Amino acid sequence: MEQTLTFKIGTRTQQVRLPSEALLGVLEPNAADIPAAGEEERVRAALARPIGSPRLRNIVKPGETVAIVTSDVTRPMPTWKVLPALLDELCAGGVRREDITLVFALGSHRGHTEEEKRRLAGERAWGEIACVDLDPADCVHIGVTSRGTPVDIDRRVAEADRRVCLGNIEYHYFAGYSGGAKAIMPGVSTRAAIQANHSRMVQPAAHAGKLEGNPVREDIEEAAAMVGVDFILNVVLDARKEIIHAAAGDVTAAHRAGCAFLDALYQVPIPRRADIVLVSQGGAPKDLNLYQTQKALDNAKHAVRPGGVIVLMGSCAEGLGEKTFEEWMTSAPTARSLIDRIRREFRLGGHKAAAIAMVLEEADVYLVSDLEDALVERLFMKPFHSVQEAYDAAVRKLGPGASVLAMPYGGSTLPALREPV
Repeated sequence: MEQTLTFKIGTRTQQVRLPSEALLGVLEPNAADIPAAGEEERVRAALARPIGSPRLRNIVKPGETVAIVTSDVTRPMPTWKVLPALLDELCAGGVRREDITLVFALGSHRGHTEEEKRRLAGERAWGEIACVDLDPADCVHIGVTSRGTPVDIDRRVAEADRRVCLGNIEYHYFAGYSGGAKAIMPGVSTRAAIQANHSRMVQPAAHAGKLEGNPVREDIEEAAAMVGVDFILNVVLDARKEIIHAAAGDVTAAHRAGCAFLDALYQVPIPRRADIVLVSQGGAPKDLNLYQTQKALDNAKHAVRPGGVIVLMGSCAEGLGEKTFEEWMTSAPTARSLIDRIRREFRLGGHKAAAIAMVLEEADVYLVSDLEDALVERLFMKPFHSVQEAYDAAVRKLGPGASVLAMPYGGSTLPALREPV
């Protein structure tokens, strides 16, 4: 018997047929007991019952300035959905709209168009408060973390009386999880600060799903503590990018509660590593470029056996997505040279090139994308334009009995080997 699987690539879908007996599993979110409430109700309920913190309306005072830090266009955080409730909460505390600034946390990413900022903020916020991008050229030096990371923060954030951080929580391949203090570092930090923090990605404890003892996450949270975060509002999204959980309150306590919910939902046990892993980043906007699509590849490495094949799907309609990443990927003589280079010279952008190379040390990567074939080959991957073609090629390489694990939402699903009984 055959089975048909469907994957999202950009704004379209593709299907692949494979023998039912080959399929070890489809890694999708676990069933969760989610209260039957609307997205806005979940957000308002979280604001009304903050974790480890007073209500935001009881923290702010009339006359204070408030910087709200939120995600940029490369993240699925639905800022426009949560801002109405958040603005109501701030207004209930006596904060004037003209004293509120929404700052998009670009990190190392490109700036937004005015239309993108408007869409991300939503019509109400766009009409009521200032909405601006991070300005890395105008930052305030706060200090240096115990690990030597400079804490240089966008002036509008650093000099605000209050700081509120927004974000969505998902797995991050070396910070453990997104969300929480990550809005500050790297969100509204300088490139030099981000580079110093991210240099710790090569340490064994820096990996997806790990918080305590993770040198990258601990450095992030130390930096945020030096800046001061008064309140966070984080959400967890389902496969349709709808809010199924919200956590608000203390920057650490509320974040940990959100991470625990994420684990219950997205950490999926596997019986064993498969010969072939079919993995999609989950479609737009998560697969706009290879820089973002790499997240799915990094999660998939936990599901493939040594010598296997990962079929990675991502539109990459905007190309590679980051200048240094592109330079490293396209100029490297071999994949292995990228790993050697990151050990000699950590550079932001290059770190993701090295992460891809580390996967290529263990498995072949077949890339289904909109990139030109010649470019994909320069990136040490094999180009395909349909999932079926890529899967068929993997079977020819590994044999007709090759086992398969499917990860349709690879960027947010973390495979975990079942412990032996």
